[in-house]
Amino acid sequence: MKSSQKPGKVYLIGTGPGDPDLITVRGLKLAHKCEVVLYDSLIPDEIIVTLPQTVERVFVGKRGGKPSMSQDEINELILKFAEEGKSVARLKGADPLIFGRGAEEACFLHKHGIEFEIVPGITAGIAASAYAGVPCTERHLASTLIFVTGHKAQDKNSSSVDWKWLAEAHKSTIVIYMGVSQIGIITSRLIEHGMSPDTPAAVIERGTTSTQRVFESSLKDLTDTVDANNVTAPSLFVIGEVVKLREHLEWFKGKPLLGKRIMVTRPSHQAVETYQQLRDLGAEVLPYPTISITAVENDSGWDMFERLRGGEKWLVFTSENGVEFFLQQFLERGHDIRWLGGFKVAAVGTGTSRALQRHHIKPDFVPGEATVAAFAGEFAEALNLKDTSVVRVRGNLADQTFEKTAEDAGADVIPVEVYKTEYNIWPTGLKNKLLEYPPDAVMFTSGSTVEGLFENLNESEIEQLLGSAALFSIGPSTTAKLSAHGLKIARECGIHNIAEIVNSILDYFSE
Repeated sequence: MKSSQKPGKVYLIGTGPGDPDLITVRGLKLAHKCEVVLYDSLIPDEIIVTLPQTVERVFVGKRGGKPSMSQDEINELILKFAEEGKSVARLKGADPLIFGRGAEEACFLHKHGIEFEIVPGITAGIAASAYAGVPCTERHLASTLIFVTGHKAQDKNSSSVDWKWLAEAHKSTIVIYMGVSQIGIITSRLIEHGMSPDTPAAVIERGTTSTQRVFESSLKDLTDTVDANNVTAPSLFVIGEVVKLREHLEWFKGKPLLGKRIMVTRPSHQAVETYQQLRDLGAEVLPYPTISITAVENDSGWDMFERLRGGEKWLVFTSENGVEFFLQQFLERGHDIRWLGGFKVAAVGTGTSRALQRHHIKPDFVPGEATVAAFAGEFAEALNLKDTSVVRVRGNLADQTFEKTAEDAGADVIPVEVYKTEYNIWPTGLKNKLLEYPPDAVMFTSGSTVEGLFENLNESEIEQLLGSAALFSIGPSTTAKLSAHGLKIARECGIHNIAEIVNSILDYFSE
């Protein structure tokens, strides 16, 4: 028996063809506010990993020739969540109604009385062509634009495509989706029905991403071009005189990291700016956080902190997470920021210092070397800690190095745990996508990000993923973790922050 509660609403959202910036503003807002997100293989990973933690993610991607959920099963799953009263974002690559089976899903929902909304996306035929410098129309060369699906070309008798009509289309641009495996048959059909063998053509592989490849050809040589360059799906073909304009309109080039796939293991809530910075430099970002950070309430630590009165008092922060979660909980517990005026503040590293300064707190002590061990020794040597109260803001994985050093120097150390780090198990489907297209470089920002990778992958998968990748470490402790697993690094940052890792990647690939 079905539930008597009011059904939820389903949003069929096009996400664009690859560049995560190409999703519409409305589409992104809805994805972030819905309770459940069902997503395809071609959805940009960045859109998925940056969803709020409260959103349930369900992978329903279909990949040619591989085991996958059927369309009927996907329809029933969408219906199930909607009938439970949940708001559902159904994310589809590019546009949901252009070769995306969005109309089938909408008809199914209509049949079952489920309210839905269609949010258009930029289709690959337009976006990938634009990124390749090929205009779909131009008033002198093409006044007609035709989108065609190529995957049914093989069966001459049952194909729904009128190849004769296409071959005779005058002043037209033909954009063929899903045609890599059938391109030989397609070109033969078009030439057989009268299209000039010398008609300009182009194939665009992984359009709008940093690893996009574009190859120009004549119609008669298109199959050889695909074979010679090992072109694979997702790719599309543009056939028509507009291809000749590419030499004047090609713009997606010249960035220093263009063509490089950079994997970022940092928690997604901290890495959004890094994703954008890398994309601005031309990289294709692989946002695969191996750890997640959540708040914890350490009542005993807070009680000791709140009972502190008078005397020399220090607040010690060794991470950006510590700053953010401490101040959030401090205010939630009803305190006034002025109450911290009696404390001096210490911070490890430029990132932690910047996090404090975002809250208008200037640290009194910043060590010369941004590691906890070096900081502990420098802090104890530089200051007289006898009879000093030191509040150590920490996470669950921090060791006791600082506490022991400070206590040996005479301090009364009060640990206040405000967050916990857990190994992040990737959403279903993301791991296979990552292994299919491994990275050129991987950023590790802590020892826990290294351990988190090994929680997700077995030994053979690690070799497949990192076999030809350059590894970048934020500092000595992270390097030690990598070395313990037998991994060699390309660079270790002299200054232990994210900006320096990005600079290291730029330097490495410029060489």
